[in-house]
Amino acid sequence: MAVQTYSIIVASGSYIPSVVIKNSDFLQHEFFDADGRALTKTNEVIISQLETITGIKERRYVTDDLVTSDIAYLAARDALESGGIDAESLDYIIVAHNFGDVSSQIPVSDMVPALASRVKHRLGIVNPRTVAYDLPFGCAGWLQGLIQADGYLRSGEATKVLVIGAETLSRISDPHDRDCMIFADGAGAVVLEARESAVPIGILAHHSETFADELVFALKMGASNKPGFGVHRLFLKMNGRKVYEQVLKIVPGVIKKCIDKTGLTLKDIHKVLIHQANNKMDEAILKLLFELYEIKSIPDKIMPMTISWLGNSSVATLPTLYDLVSKAHMPEQQFNKGEVILFAAVGAGMNVNALVYKNV
Repeated sequence: MAVQTYSIIVASGSYIPSVVIKNSDFLQHEFFDADGRALTKTNEVIISQLETITGIKERRYVTDDLVTSDIAYLAARDALESGGIDAESLDYIIVAHNFGDVSSQIPVSDMVPALASRVKHRLGIVNPRTVAYDLPFGCAGWLQGLIQADGYLRSGEATKVLVIGAETLSRISDPHDRDCMIFADGAGAVVLEARESAVPIGILAHHSETFADELVFALKMGASNKPGFGVHRLFLKMNGRKVYEQVLKIVPGVIKKCIDKTGLTLKDIHKVLIHQANNKMDEAILKLLFELYEIKSIPDKIMPMTISWLGNSSVATLPTLYDLVSKAHMPEQQFNKGEVILFAAVGAGMNVNALVYKNV
């Protein structure tokens, strides 16, 4: 077999925020529906139902002094130090996020300069050929960053690319919308490197799709559910029922298209890393995916989960999960050499993507 260039992950890092927010911390919140009516259920019932559906028991928030670019830098530094990589050797820095830097004092999006440029500055990189840019692609942004990095590496445009996913959803979630209990903060990063091989390694295939019909506004920005609260502010809003229903119809098929590009089958996949959006939804996606391949038995421990204690940190969920498993911070999970890992994500847009990776 001829030698080809492949993209492999050579280092990873993450930043887990220090502030732990338990479900009980929402007991004193006032919750309203989208029409501004106070919810009649007690907060105990609302919280219990959310935990049953999402699996979330607690989540992490950043401290008041940090913004998204700060934790993106911390995750990037962790990755570079973990891999012993000189930051000056990076050809690209891609930062996936959706809201920029939102401070605790002035809760508006700040995206100028780009967060990637801020991270480059914080890393002290002086090499002008280290190109830094941002990627807003909903919760699927970090995975799309890997896909873009793969293009640079395979084409010879780059030899090393840093891809970061970072978000502080606590700053843009509506405290009077029960969906605020889903969202969290966090950051994760990986460094990809070009490597020649006579056998397929690293990124084997990827597939992305955008559904911009009636789903385009299933996640959007809007006013608080509580009338008169946060005037002139926009908060993240989600049509949870529509998202759930459509994700189950769309995502398994997108994943299968990606796997089929490799010539492998689902039986060849050792780990499935799905964006940590909702425990029940992720389990349903996995079940439907196995049904597409007419496989009745789902292997134990095939799908690592962090949502119960980290919540949904958007673009940060996948790189954080990858880093935790890679560094043996999840004792029951591990990546072994030669195993095949499936990544998949879905988010606002409605953007869906998947990637198949052979571990080295």
